[in-house]
Amino acid sequence: MTIIPAIDIIDGKCVRLTKGDYSQKTIYNKDPLEVALQFEDAGLQRLHLVDLDGAKAGDVKNWKVLEKIAGKTKLSIDFSGGISTQNNLEITFNSGATFASIGSIAVKDEFTFTGWLLAYGADKFIIGADVKEEQILIKGWTESTSLTVFELIDKYKLKGVKQFFCTDISKDGLLEGPSVDLYKKIINEHPSIDLIASGGVSTIKDLEELREVGCSGAIIGKAIYENKISLTDLKKFL
Repeated sequence: MTIIPAIDIIDGKCVRLTKGDYSQKTIYNKDPLEVALQFEDAGLQRLHLVDLDGAKAGDVKNWKVLEKIAGKTKLSIDFSGGISTQNNLEITFNSGATFASIGSIAVKDEFTFTGWLLAYGADKFIIGADVKEEQILIKGWTESTSLTVFELIDKYKLKGVKQFFCTDISKDGLLEGPSVDLYKKIINEHPSIDLIASGGVSTIKDLEELREVGCSGAIIGKAIYENKISLTDLKKFL
C-alpha cells in the first residue's frame, strides 16, 4: 500500500480543513515546499496536492505551488482542485503534475472528461470521489449530487480509469479513523481498481486495517501535521 501525504493549499499556504468546512481552517506552514521536502526526505514518493481555492472557484488557482514543488522534488504529484477546463488541465500537467485528480468535471460533464481521457490517456487521471453516506459531493464539497460512489466508479472503470480515491467527508480532519467498511464494500464490488483511502486516518493501526481490506494507497494529512503519525512511523510501509 502506497502512503500518500497530503498538502492542502489556501492562499499559497499549507492548511487543513475540518469536514471540508472552509471556516474551520488551520494553517500548518506558510511554505508548502518545505513540507514537501520533509516528505521526500522521509522516503515518501507520492504527494496529494489540493488547491482548495481552485476547488471552491472551479478554476485552478495555486498552480505556482505545484510548479515549485514539482521543480524542487522528485515526488510523483497528483493535483486536484478546480480542474474544469482544457486550459486548467494543460496548466496542471505543464506545472509538473504526474496525475490530474478529477472530481466535479467527471460528474457534471462526462463528454468533456471522456475527451481528456482519450487525449491524454486514462493512466494520467485519478477520479476523486468525495462522499457523504455514499453520495458524491462536488465543488470542494459544497454541492451534493444524486450519484453514488459505486455508479461513478462503474462509469469510468469502463473508460480505462484505474485509480480512484474516496474521501468520506464525515470523517475528514476528525482523526477518528477511516471509513473501512465503505472501502471494503467498494473493493468487493470493484476488485480490479486501485482504491486510495482518504480521510480519518489517525494511527498506524488505521493504515494496517486499510492495507488488510485491500486499499492500494492511503492519503494522510492532519495525522501527520498533528503528530499523531510520525514520518518515521511510516517507514514500515515503504
